[in-house]
Amino acid sequence: MDFIDYYKVLDLTKSASDKDIKKAYRKFARKYHPDLNPNDKEAEKKFKQVNEANEVLSDSEKRKKYDQYGKDWEHAEAFEKAKKERSQASGFGGGGYEGYSYSGGESAEDFSDFFNTMFGGRSQRAGGRTVKFRGQDYNAELRLNLTDAFSTHKQTLTINNKNIRITIPAGVENGQTIKIQGHGGAGVNGGPNGDLYITFSISNNTEFKREAENLYKTEEIPLTTAILGGELTVLTLSGKVKLKVKPNTQNGTKVKLKGKGFPKYKKEPQFGDLFITYSVKIPSNLTEKQKELFEELAKTNL
Repeated sequence: MDFIDYYKVLDLTKSASDKDIKKAYRKFARKYHPDLNPNDKEAEKKFKQVNEANEVLSDSEKRKKYDQYGKDWEHAEAFEKAKKERSQASGFGGGGYEGYSYSGGESAEDFSDFFNTMFGGRSQRAGGRTVKFRGQDYNAELRLNLTDAFSTHKQTLTINNKNIRITIPAGVENGQTIKIQGHGGAGVNGGPNGDLYITFSISNNTEFKREAENLYKTEEIPLTTAILGGELTVLTLSGKVKLKVKPNTQNGTKVKLKGKGFPKYKKEPQFGDLFITYSVKIPSNLTEKQKELFEELAKTNL
C-alpha cells in the first residue's frame, strides 16, 4: 500500500478536532482489535491503518506535514532537501524530522510507504516513544429479579474464563449500566486494562409496579369495609403492614405508605414510598337475605 487517506480511515474530515480524532481512534481501534478479531487478516490490516492514522493525525507536527503533502508525498523528500539546503545557505540550521518508534513488534514493512518515508517508519527508536494501547472494554448483561435488586448483595460473574466477584447495590434499575474499572481486556505494551460495563435486565416477579424508588399496588377491599371502615393487611417487600381503612372510602382512593417503597440507589437506608390504590369489590351471588338488605338500603336513596 502506498498512500493511506488517514481522515478516511478514521471517518473524519480535515476540520476534525483533536477530540474528534481521539474519539474516532478509540472507536475503530476497539472495532478491529486483534483480541476481538482472532485470525482475521483484514481486521489486523485495518487495525494497523487505524493506529498509523492516529499516530499522524494526533501529532500536530505530523498532521501539518501530512496535510501539506498528502498524496504528493513522493515529492516531499526532494522538497525538504531543497528547503534544508536553502536554510543552510542562509546561515540557519535545518532540523531533520524526528523518527517515530514503536515497540509493538511490527517491522517497517508492515506499514505504508507513505508513513515510512514521511515519518521514518516505526522501526526507528531514537528519540521515540512506546505506543501503549488501552485494553478493550467488555459489555455484559446481568439478569435479576426485582426482589434481588431490593437488597445489596454479591454475585460472581465469569468473564473470559475469569471469575469476577462484584457487589450489586440495592436499588439498581432495569437497563442501568455500571462500570467495573480495570476488568476489561488486557492493555497492550503496558497500557491500562479496559473496563467492564454491566447492564442490568430486571424482571418483575412481584405484584408491584416500580417507578424509580416508588412502588405501586392495587388492593381489593370488600364493599362493607369501604362503607364502614376497617383494617386491611398489606404485603410489602419488607413485610406485612396493617392499614386502617376509613369509613366511606371511595373506589380508586390512594394512600401512601412512607418509606415502604424501593431502596434509593446508593443511598441506603433511604427508601421510596409505596402507594396503595383501593379497588372496592362489588359482591356477587348474593343470598336472598342480602338482596333484601340492599333493597332496604335502596329505599333510603343511599
